[in-house]
Amino acid sequence: MTSSSHKAPHWTLALAGLASFTVALDALVTATALTSMQRSFGATLADLQWITNAYNLSFAVLLSVGAALGDRLGRRRIFVAGMLLFALASVACAISTSVTMLIASRALQGAGAALVTPVSLALLSVAYPAEKRGWALGIFGSITGLAPLSGPAIGGAISETLHWSWIFWINIPIALVLVPMALAKLEESYGPRAKLDLPGIAFIAGFSCFFAWGLMRGPDTGWDDPVVIAALGAALLLVVGFIVRLRRAASPLIPPRLFAGDGFAGGLIAAFCLYAALYATLFFITQFEQVAQGFGPLEAGLRILPWTATLFLVAPIAGALVNSLGERILGFAGLALNAVGLAWLSLLAAVELPFLAMAPALVVMGVGVSFAMPAVQSGVLRTVPKAELGKASGAFSISRFLGGAFGVAATASVFASFGSFANPEAFTAGFSAVLWCTVCITAFGSLAALALPGRTTAMSQRLQPR
Repeated sequence: MTSSSHKAPHWTLALAGLASFTVALDALVTATALTSMQRSFGATLADLQWITNAYNLSFAVLLSVGAALGDRLGRRRIFVAGMLLFALASVACAISTSVTMLIASRALQGAGAALVTPVSLALLSVAYPAEKRGWALGIFGSITGLAPLSGPAIGGAISETLHWSWIFWINIPIALVLVPMALAKLEESYGPRAKLDLPGIAFIAGFSCFFAWGLMRGPDTGWDDPVVIAALGAALLLVVGFIVRLRRAASPLIPPRLFAGDGFAGGLIAAFCLYAALYATLFFITQFEQVAQGFGPLEAGLRILPWTATLFLVAPIAGALVNSLGERILGFAGLALNAVGLAWLSLLAAVELPFLAMAPALVVMGVGVSFAMPAVQSGVLRTVPKAELGKASGAFSISRFLGGAFGVAATASVFASFGSFANPEAFTAGFSAVLWCTVCITAFGSLAALALPGRTTAMSQRLQPR
């Protein structure tokens, strides 16, 4: 149910978009600052992975909690609480005196983001009628999608001109603007007061941590290390337990009936693959620019601007194309283009790779990501009844951020097998192998996107009353 007031839905789009952009930005704003952080704390490669993945895993695991609390206590209320927690955690990140404190603060930051993200999507979906929801979700997805791609340039500029801690301080004024504006402009809404699936959350949390930890430890100790085998085995048992829990629980984390929707499962898989490749590429390409090619954080961020700038230009077009072409064509084409761009970049990878030679591949990648982002998000939410939007948006975001965490952990293992930080040539060899890994992940995602709704199906679903 919603309140009786009728507030402009465009305010919801603006505020939800800015909040989602801010919390998504922090997922990879650290990418170009990792070298500076390494120097500040003497961090290892595993530490650098955890600086990224502590945020992503906390975000992914607690998203369902944010969605459930929003349904029960009010989505606007949880939106405000999440922004306040995110701001406080940002302060803790900025004043960290050790890598352990920074990782812990990043996990807390991810918890705040996990409150904001699912309720932002749900607030937006409630604010717009079914026939305009696709357009709004496309714009929202495009705004959010700008964050991980612009994050390295922003993080590089800040860490080189000021100090890496300022990438967290900038969140404070944003929160100070968003909180009062949300209280004044957002319309409160609620969802079904379903029981929170704590065992389901425990299963997915345990799986995520064991799996990521096993992937990160394996390259150092060997994949035959009993501890690594035990961690990955525990992860497998926990994911099986999670699936059994979904089938048997009265109010599961992700209701199995949602998978009956045309495109729901395909959209989740495609989103997982899209963001796994995206986060992994961003994690390594900025380090390639600095470690192998010798550029500073700012120039490293600027050299991938063809990727970012393309997204700025193509994103508005892509949001509109969701309505005219349907999610299937746009999602498949976007992921396929991204795979082509990644393969192209991998073939070019060299210590002396010129910017002008790299730029076309980055443009192709940017076009592909721009097409895929709104398509997979719309495909997940399109066939879900309004009462289930909270859980559906939570499921999409879980898939997205687990994909990001998996991408960084898996490609770090690939990097350790084929390259090292020993010299620029060794790093470049590992980076090229990482890119081929992301090609495979993205290609699989493009096949999953074929399950998204086609144009006829999508159009008919948009016209149906909810």
